[in-house]
Amino acid sequence: MPAAIPTPDADVKLWRNARLVTMASPSVEPIDNGVILTSGERIVFAGAASEAPDGTYEDIDLGGRLVTPALIDCHTHIVHGGNRAREFEMRLEGASYVDIAKAGGGIVSTVRATRALSVEELVEQALPRLDTLLGEGVGTIEIKSGYGLSIEAELNMLRAARELGNRRAVRVVTSYLGAHATPEEYKGRNAAYLDEVVLPGLRAAQAEGLVDAVDGFCEGIAFSPEEMAQVFDVALELELPVKLHAEQLSHLGGTRLATRYGALSADHLEYIDDADAEAMANAGTVAVLLPGAFYAIRETHKPDVAALRRHGVEIAVATDCNPGTSPLTSLLLGMNMAATLFGLTVTECMAGTTRTAAQALGLLDETGTLEAGKSADFTVWNATSVAELTYRIGFNPLHRRIFKGKAT
Repeated sequence: MPAAIPTPDADVKLWRNARLVTMASPSVEPIDNGVILTSGERIVFAGAASEAPDGTYEDIDLGGRLVTPALIDCHTHIVHGGNRAREFEMRLEGASYVDIAKAGGGIVSTVRATRALSVEELVEQALPRLDTLLGEGVGTIEIKSGYGLSIEAELNMLRAARELGNRRAVRVVTSYLGAHATPEEYKGRNAAYLDEVVLPGLRAAQAEGLVDAVDGFCEGIAFSPEEMAQVFDVALELELPVKLHAEQLSHLGGTRLATRYGALSADHLEYIDDADAEAMANAGTVAVLLPGAFYAIRETHKPDVAALRRHGVEIAVATDCNPGTSPLTSLLLGMNMAATLFGLTVTECMAGTTRTAAQALGLLDETGTLEAGKSADFTVWNATSVAELTYRIGFNPLHRRIFKGKAT
């Protein structure tokens, strides 16, 4: 609901003289002489100065700069131990992602490093990655578990994610990803791993208030649609929304499984077909594209963006920041990659890291656009148009990041 017009003694600020892009509509054409009126953590008004409510407010001049909603990175794995630089070398030498996984690398190698760390150590290792993303205007970030693969280690990852939200001015959304890979001690015994670790771990995470959504990796080297259905059944029982890593390396049917469960998003999607896109549109499931992973593993099969557009599927863009297949800590670069590699437009990239990214997290009522009643999360750029944010490579035009009405 729109916020009430603030009383004179409220914490009210008028952020004026902006080239304002609210993302409340598909247009990315800035409103010249735009203003944002905030009261505490909330937006009261965002639009043309001529339409703003009258009153006496604290006045903040934004110098004619571009202002957009704060960016949202809706798919990350920033909590983990160690790195996989050696696997990067192996890929350069010709090894495929599947080859590396079968040789004991991939996700399982990060599990060993992650299990060795305490919650505090996980937080300390993740903070530089988080700070880099915040330094580019990110105000909301999704963080997954999935490198613990034991009940306590998965819970520790989620505890670390929650603590990151306490240490920094950022909104953290957590996803339980116990069904990410099968650990070495359960090799060849997926059913036992699901029964003894994934499902009881999910219940424990929900009981501790650590989980906002449930994810999984549906792939030949991970879990089948039938196995993922067992996890999603428990998620629905616990009234938790679901999402899924699907169709990244092959066409296994994960996307349509996700849509049958009303998934918030299906992510990666390099091997989707037209029927998958139609199912996503019917379910309202967001397509989260991850060009960093496509680039890092040197994939050649691109997501069918034309099919997504044809069926009206909303498209988000995220970093997939992780130690092995997308060591990317720049959402701005992710936007450029989405445009350059996948053919997304500037408008799609901007929506995909604001409005649609919020939708992919179930947060569109709270953030992602600049509208009355929403959280005052916005970013001030040393730029004049949204195109500049997608166009540049390796350049950060951030001037100021505002989170819940406060400059950070």
